[in-house]
Amino acid sequence: MASRTKLRQINGMDLMNQSFLWASLFWGAVGSGYLIYGWRQRSAIPFAGGAAITAGSFFLPALWMTLACLAAMGLVYWLLKQGY
Repeated sequence: MASRTKLRQINGMDLMNQSFLWASLFWGAVGSGYLIYGWRQRSAIPFAGGAAITAGSFFLPALWMTLACLAAMGLVYWLLKQGY
């Protein structure tokens, strides 16, 4: 039978860690905002960026999640400035 600690972890990442929960909440909300904005504006770039941020907020540790989400936001901004 799996121990209680093993049930809280996936690939060594503690899912009940406070920083992971707060980062997931924050970046999930930001990603959802991008997703809704892209859906309402019928724009594929913000929609895809929002989907990537929202999905990434559930599977990455807090530090890597923050770095990946900032990179995705920068990429969306740059692509929109380029006219895509």
